Amino acid sequence: MRRRLHGWVGSLVMGLSLGVVAPAMAQEVSTEHLKDAVNFTWTLIAAFLVFFMQAGFAFLGAGLIRSKNTLNYMMKSFMDFCIGGLAYWAFGFALMFGGSRLTPGLEAGNAWIGYSGFFLTGAAGKAHTLMLWFFQMVFAATAATIVAGAVAERMKIQAYLAYSFLVSGLIYPIYGHWVWGGGWLANLGQYLPFLGEGVGVRDFAGSGVVHAVGGLVALAGAAMVGPRTGKFNPDGTPNVIPGHNLVYVVIGTFILFLGWFGFNPGSTLAATDLQISVIAVNTFLAGAAGAVVGLYLSLIRTGRADIVMACNGSLAGLVGVTAPCAYVAPWAAVVIGAVAALLMAASLEFVEKVLRVDDVVGAVSVHAAGGLWGLLAVGIFADGTYGGVKGLIVGEWAQLVAQLISVGVVTVWSLSTGFLVFWLIRHTIGLRVSREEELVGLDVPEHGTPAYPEGRRLPAGTVVSAT
Repeated sequence: MRRRLHGWVGSLVMGLSLGVVAPAMAQEVSTEHLKDAVNFTWTLIAAFLVFFMQAGFAFLGAGLIRSKNTLNYMMKSFMDFCIGGLAYWAFGFALMFGGSRLTPGLEAGNAWIGYSGFFLTGAAGKAHTLMLWFFQMVFAATAATIVAGAVAERMKIQAYLAYSFLVSGLIYPIYGHWVWGGGWLANLGQYLPFLGEGVGVRDFAGSGVVHAVGGLVALAGAAMVGPRTGKFNPDGTPNVIPGHNLVYVVIGTFILFLGWFGFNPGSTLAATDLQISVIAVNTFLAGAAGAVVGLYLSLIRTGRADIVMACNGSLAGLVGVTAPCAYVAPWAAVVIGAVAALLMAASLEFVEKVLRVDDVVGAVSVHAAGGLWGLLAVGIFADGTYGGVKGLIVGEWAQLVAQLISVGVVTVWSLSTGFLVFWLIRHTIGLRVSREEELVGLDVPEHGTPAYPEGRRLPAGTVVSAT
């Protein structure tokens, strides 16, 4: 009987304790941990989507080049992500976010450069910082891989991987620090008081930081390595060198479009920020508008529906809306995407026929032209409903001035550092393969096998006819 009594008393005490403690624990979990858990999950899933964009870039670029270089292109797309990721782990992340104080371990830095968080050691190895690192690392890899398409079919793989390391570790992070790491561009009003307090460059998900940097460095690389053999006639007129697999191009575009829903909405770093729905809708509308404009441009020019123009138009629209996606209304996203496609088409003509630069996949026109337009679009279409960012559409001019400054800065920075990097590589390990290797195709000379060996592996040095 005594044992039963003790059991009843114990159960009563436990029940009362749970009745008091459980709600308190639930409240503690909901206030302290649930928000973090939701935001961590959202940000990491978004990062995984951006990671998968590498597959999109690989398919897109491989489809637009000749079959004899497919394996070489795939190798560059895969390895620049790996090498670039290690460079960003070692010092790129610290240079970019040191001093931002966004997460632990990022306390040291100034308006020009960060200097804390190297190798993710010390406080930078904590969960919040690692989450931020992973999300930002896949962005850095995106900027690096943009260049692959512009220099395809004639650049040495060693040269390309050296470039990838330097862009991911230095060029991209330093400019990124100025905008996203609390640097001088983000706080431009402090240095130019006439802009007003709190005014600075705004680039929500990276039209400038990611795409313009990648596209402008691509222009420098393509110019330095020179055109493919047979691309230009003696009088300077260009020849069309068709790609070998347009199915790859469409698959790659679908993958990239999907990944953009991690790229743009994920840049909130918080699922609890309900602006993610606005950003997702704006992202879709701009990409769709760009595709439609690209398609009808090809119909007007040639009378035929060109799938490559539709795909590049879509990508240009996505690039263009990446900076303003959080700050504009859906109707503005449609305009931004449509204008981006028009600028992309004009840029293709300018790069090829005026600059006489051989950009195999149109990377400069999609990412540089689209990215610079995206920066300007913030200053034009931002309606003040998010983050207090206001553009011309609501009668404010200061933001447009800040965005114009950012266009100038990113252009000068990316082109000057890009030309310097490729100049150094050309005078050390060399940039370009030999004429014989280029004519045969880079798959066998550089990798020992073609991408399509028809069930057999060819020994290194085997000569295959050019396709």
